Amino acid sequence: MKYKDYYDTLGVPRTASLDDIKKAYRKLAHNYHPDVSKAPDAEARFKEAAEAYATLKDTAKRAAYDELGHPQAGAEFKPPPQWQQDFAPGGMSFDDLDLADLLAAMGRGPGAGPQHAMPIKGRDFETTVTIPLQDARHGSTVNLTLADGAGERTLQVTIAPGACQDQKLRLCGQGGKGRNGGPDGDIYLQIKLAPHAVFRPDHHDLYFDLILSPWEAALGAEVEVPTLDDPVLLTIPPGTRSGRKLRLRGRGLAAQHSDLYAMVHIDVPTTLSARERELFHELAKVSRFQPRTATPKENPHDTSTH
Repeated sequence: MKYKDYYDTLGVPRTASLDDIKKAYRKLAHNYHPDVSKAPDAEARFKEAAEAYATLKDTAKRAAYDELGHPQAGAEFKPPPQWQQDFAPGGMSFDDLDLADLLAAMGRGPGAGPQHAMPIKGRDFETTVTIPLQDARHGSTVNLTLADGAGERTLQVTIAPGACQDQKLRLCGQGGKGRNGGPDGDIYLQIKLAPHAVFRPDHHDLYFDLILSPWEAALGAEVEVPTLDDPVLLTIPPGTRSGRKLRLRGRGLAAQHSDLYAMVHIDVPTTLSARERELFHELAKVSRFQPRTATPKENPHDTSTH
């Protein structure tokens, strides 16, 4: 039996954590997957990495492997008697046996026999899809075109209502085909939200700017505001300050579990008629409002619910 240095194959130290081992394997699998790499030894390198990972990711197999010591890679060796007693299936012959077969047979009982073709999981795909806010709120169906060793294929993927920016969907078994009985790969779909002319998403909530006149803010009003569905009437409480958030429940991306916020901004007319100027002068004379005094200000993060 020839010794294989699985740590060297993955490029990690013998003290590597399971997370480091996983990262190293994923990198090698991505670089040398036969559906991706054009290198002449890609398939062999991929199988070597998969074999090393299959042992080192398993706590029991890794412990048994470490107990073999550290012979030189490629050197002929035979497990010591104590190792055979502690780890090897009863009655196993070590003649012409591969190290991977030995470790794969651990714990399967007498006569389990070697496995000559390692199962290889199919390739995982990562892709991004951009959808409008309306589709994020109401749900949608998108077509994905993927290219693998079998050529191009198109998948129809349903995105459920309530999607948000950078959300990831895992499509199990929809990736590349497995080999030697290995499972099919997965597709990891990252969702991006297309920019909108009015609304700004924040996770599942939405924000937009609401411009009010001074008299609407001071006296209160009912104004029509947009949503991703139909426009609605929003009640402006009297004395609303600039920067206040007014909440519309259930109008975000996740329906009943998210909200739409109107961010209040107060604007003033740039030109005045003679009558308007007269009224503003009269207001200036009679008003007791002092905007620059040290009176406590309304919390701009306070929200009103509608």
